Formats: sequence, structure tokens, C-alpha cells
Amino acid sequence: MATELVPETILHQAAARFRLLSEPVRLTLLNHLNVTGEMSVQELVEAAGQRQSNVSKHLGQMAEAGILGRRREGQHVFYRVIDPTIAALCLLVCGQIRASSEETLTSAPV
Repeated sequence: MATELVPETILHQAAARFRLLSEPVRLTLLNHLNVTGEMSVQELVEAAGQRQSNVSKHLGQMAEAGILGRRREGQHVFYRVIDPTIAALCLLVCGQIRASSEETLTSAPV
């Protein structure tokens, strides 16, 4: 017997998490944070090439969802990934996308 992928009791929370991860700007921010470990809002604004208001909005949503942690140091706010499943989820999904793309390329007629 197969196990439910998404138990009914957490269906809405799981859908909300997937919706949160469906925004390319958020994935860009997660990429930068995963590589560096921790960054200030200003560093993320520069790295992502987005306006501060947009970056702050996305960071706030991910912090509210428990994906990111934040700390204040003077006037600067620093963010870091605190959900240990995020990296694994992204690697799993992106690994499958890469494999499918490579399979399509190798099976395409020349």
C-alpha cells in the first residue's frame, strides 16, 4: 500500500509552502543565502538585482513561514535559511528537471 504524499491533515500547509517556493525571486534569494549562509537585506538586494521593497517583502514572507531566520544588528537585518528541508527539496526537484532535460537532449533526433 502506498503512503500518502500529502496527508489530509497538512494539505493546506503543504500547498502554502509550495506556493511560497513558486516565486523565482524567492528562489534566487534562497540560492544566495544557501551559498553564503547569511546576508543582510542590502547584500541580497544587490545580489538579486531587485528593489529593496521587493526583496524585503519576499524575505518577510519566507521568515513568517519558518524558512528563514533573521537577526538585527544595529540598523541592518541579516537573513539565513533555517528550514533544513529547503535545500534537499530544491536539489531533488532541480535534479529531476536536469535529468529530464538531458534525457530530452540525448533522445532528440539529430
